[in-house]
Amino acid sequence: MVMIWESTEITVLASGKGWLALDKPTGITVHNASGKDLCSLAKEWVRKDDVIRSRLGLITDFDFSPIHRLDKETSGVIILAADRETSRFFSDQFKSRKIAKQYIAILHGRLDISNQNNLWESWAWPLSKTAGGRQNPQGPGQRIPSETRFRIMEHSHHYTMVEIDLLTGHKHQIRRHAKLSGHPVVGDTRYGSTRAANYLKQHAGFIRLGLHAQAITIHMPGEKNPQTIKTPCIPAEMQNIFETDRKAAVI
Repeated sequence: MVMIWESTEITVLASGKGWLALDKPTGITVHNASGKDLCSLAKEWVRKDDVIRSRLGLITDFDFSPIHRLDKETSGVIILAADRETSRFFSDQFKSRKIAKQYIAILHGRLDISNQNNLWESWAWPLSKTAGGRQNPQGPGQRIPSETRFRIMEHSHHYTMVEIDLLTGHKHQIRRHAKLSGHPVVGDTRYGSTRAANYLKQHAGFIRLGLHAQAITIHMPGEKNPQTIKTPCIPAEMQNIFETDRKAAVI
């Protein structure tokens, strides 16, 4: 199943009574933009289709809300709940840290690690609850423990592609930790270089953030074992910018 947003197909990755899991494109906010956000789009799509609405167990009076955060600039898996009971069921798992979230990111520069077996390592700079910026990515005020695990997948000439396991979930955590490591996420105008982002936009047509929520593992209502919901592939824009840079280094 797919929805359409500004000529872009939005894939429904999974669904159940009272919930949808979508592959969110970059550039669309999840909520807080009534009539234009992902929750509004999902509501309108379901409202117009009696079969889908019946499959989700919904009546005409319902609203979708997100059970976790995903920045406007980030693409990937997002779960929306259509009633309080379902929202509470999923939200409790986030609060008790019973879920797992995996991301793919493209970082500036060559990120090297201390081990030689491509094992998982961690960024563990404490972060404040209030997001910072490139001058102070840890953020103002009291800082709390934060951990982002990462594993290097491959290098190109100018970039490093990493797989990320988000162990805590603070605002902009991956982007802030990447900046603190000295390797900001490609296309990140808040924590990275605006000049670099503009160069990629003008010379490569890359107009997004190089961060994608690849998968989430979570218990579904009525299921005994957790289920992993995964997007089919890394977004084409991210794949293209990385492959183009890798081939350019060979020539």
